[in-house]
Amino acid sequence: MYKLELSPAALREARRIPPLLKSRIDEALARLAENPRPPGTVKLRGMDGYRLRVGDYRVLYVVNDEAQHVLVWRVMARSDVYRVR
Repeated sequence: MYKLELSPAALREARRIPPLLKSRIDEALARLAENPRPPGTVKLRGMDGYRLRVGDYRVLYVVNDEAQHVLVWRVMARSDVYRVR
């Protein structure tokens, strides 16, 4: 079992998600703690980490297998998540 942590930015972004989608994202995050690379996960190009699709939202995260730790650093709508800020 991996330890799941959300960055402060991911926590802020998660608060803005509509309630129906929030429950689906919460379920997906809970499954990440069990298996950090579930089917449908895509390795990001140009940066470390993985992308998990939940409806029109994307969860971007990094896995540290040695420490058994998953850090979620973005949870945003597909249209906004890849924009550089």
